[in-house]
Amino acid sequence: MKNGYVKKARTKAQVWIKENLSDYLDVVSIGLPEYDDRYNIWRVPLNLENGKDRLVGEIKYDKSIEKMVGRTKTKIITERIEKYRNEKPKKAKQKSGLFYPAPIPNKVILGDAIKVLEDFPPDTAQLMITSPPYFNAKPEYSEYVDYQEYLDFLRKAIARVHNVLSDGRFLVMNVSPVLIRRTSRKTSSKRIPIPFDVHKVIESVGFEFMDDIIWVKPEGAGWNLGRGRRFRADRQPLQYKPVPVTEHVLVYRKKTDKLIDWNIRRHYDQKLVKRSKIRGKYEVTNVWHIHPAFSKHHPAVFPRELVRRIIRYYSFKDDLVLDPFAGSGTVGHVAYEMGRRFLLIDNDPKYFKLMKRALNERIKNKIRIDYEIHETFKGV
Repeated sequence: MKNGYVKKARTKAQVWIKENLSDYLDVVSIGLPEYDDRYNIWRVPLNLENGKDRLVGEIKYDKSIEKMVGRTKTKIITERIEKYRNEKPKKAKQKSGLFYPAPIPNKVILGDAIKVLEDFPPDTAQLMITSPPYFNAKPEYSEYVDYQEYLDFLRKAIARVHNVLSDGRFLVMNVSPVLIRRTSRKTSSKRIPIPFDVHKVIESVGFEFMDDIIWVKPEGAGWNLGRGRRFRADRQPLQYKPVPVTEHVLVYRKKTDKLIDWNIRRHYDQKLVKRSKIRGKYEVTNVWHIHPAFSKHHPAVFPRELVRRIIRYYSFKDDLVLDPFAGSGTVGHVAYEMGRRFLLIDNDPKYFKLMKRALNERIKNKIRIDYEIHETFKGV
């Protein structure tokens, strides 16, 4: 029945084009109709065929009454056509044949991710999952001179990730606003909007925003931060501060002229693609209710369930999953359990030893794992 509505929507659009854009029949084409469930209509894009398939307008079709119920104004469409019809498209680099990833084995590396990733070739990783270091969450242990230096550090790291990530593949970053506690009764606390600033950083190095998944923790999970306690006691206006129980899971795709279908069709092993298919129940919305994880060895460990869902939805089996700020190594554990390879990097010798011990105990020589100390960390 869906195909029937698509056909009817396209037919209505074709009739309208012949009646209203007769001078442009050779350059205007109909794109793929998409159903808008918010308004219960089909949207039919009108494209300019100039090598770029630039969108110049749309027609709205109501399936319930089988009529066109709206469209972009004809004058606006013709102005766009005249503006862009002589635009010369850039020659895109064509990739032929099947996609083969770089044959990188499982690795755990002690070192600075910015330096370490310089040594890896393109197509090393097919998915990046990470939670970057907090910005000065504890003022007495500040690692950055100011917030801009922190953002510059992230930009350099993400640029390295961009270099080693395969075209059209995904970067997923878990971030949340950070509360900088007040240092005295005369000063106020500050909440730094890291997700919104990190978004600009990630896009600036060549990634396209795809989704913002909201990770929701149980009520009371953030009460230990102390936020909101004064309002609870005094109930004065202006003092209201809600207890944060959500974090952002930002999803980006490395920019490419290839559609996602290309990544599926050009995969070197269609058997792996078939085995990676999402079966059974799945998360329909972008709101994920997941309990946080705790560890005596690390202050902010990834919940396994969060990592499991990300790997399930954004990678194929045997893909390499990269975590440039690996911490306790949760990404590696879950990647192994789900039939993926992993590359874990951290600059803290304590966490490097923790990952090595935990992976050896859990995997017990079932797969090859290379443990390396980057040359800039030799002697540490």
